[in-house]
Amino acid sequence: MLEIKNLHVCVGDKPILKGLTLSIQPGQVHAIMGPNGSGKSTLSYVLAGRAGYDITEGAIAYNGEDLAAMPPEQRAAKGVFLAMQYPVEIPGVTTMTFLKTALNAQRRTRGESDLDAIGVLKLVRAKAKALNVSEEMLKRALNVGFSGGEKKRLEILQMSLFEPKLAILDETDSGLDIDALKLVAEGVNALRSPERAMLVITHYQRLLDYIVPDRIHVLAGGRIVAEGGKELALELEAKGYEHIVGQDSIKRSA
Repeated sequence: MLEIKNLHVCVGDKPILKGLTLSIQPGQVHAIMGPNGSGKSTLSYVLAGRAGYDITEGAIAYNGEDLAAMPPEQRAAKGVFLAMQYPVEIPGVTTMTFLKTALNAQRRTRGESDLDAIGVLKLVRAKAKALNVSEEMLKRALNVGFSGGEKKRLEILQMSLFEPKLAILDETDSGLDIDALKLVAEGVNALRSPERAMLVITHYQRLLDYIVPDRIHVLAGGRIVAEGGKELALELEAKGYEHIVGQDSIKRSA
C-alpha cells in the first residue's frame, strides 16, 4: 500500500529526512519511534502533503500512485488520514458542522450521495458514544478549549467516520493520562482492518502496550537505523535510543 524509497526531505535549507525507506502493506500496523528531532513528525507531514516540506530525492508510492504529486485534498480523498500531534483550533466552526462537511466531501469523492443533517447526526452519535465524545463537545467550536484527551478522542472519531485506507497517527499519546490513552487505543484498535494500514508515531513504548504493531522502526538522524517486532520497543524502553542510534548499519530483528 505504502512504499517509500530513499526519501530525502528539506525544510527550507535544512535536510531532515536523509534516505528513509519504508514499506507498509494493507492490514499492517507499523510504529515509528525515535528521539526528538529525528524526523518523525516531518515524515507524517510529508505523507499528508503539508506545505514547506520539500522532497529533494526519492519517491512515495501509495497504492501504485505517486503520492507526492497529489495535493493534500486529493490524498485525503484517496484515503490518507493524519491524526496530528497538536490538532488545530477553528473558532466559529462547530465540531458537528466540520464533521458533516468533511464526511460528505469524502463521500462525494467516492461517488456516494451526501448524508443529510439527520443522517450525519445519527452516524456521529453512534460512533461518538464509544469514544466518550459528548453532545456538548459536538456543539462546541472545533477543538477550542478542548483538553488534550478530548482533541485526541475527536481525531479518532474523525478516523472512524472517514474510514481511511492509510491512517497516520502522529504522537497520539502526547498529553494523555492513562485512562484517555486506553480509550484512544481502544478506538484505534477497533479500526484495524485487512484493508487498512496504520503508521503510529510515538516516543514511548507505553502506547505500544495498547496498540501492538506488526513492525517497529527506529528513526534517527533522518533515516531508519533499526527494525524489529514489538520486543524492540521494550529494548528501547530499557536501554534508550543511544545504543542503537550510535550504530552505523541498520539493525534488523525478526
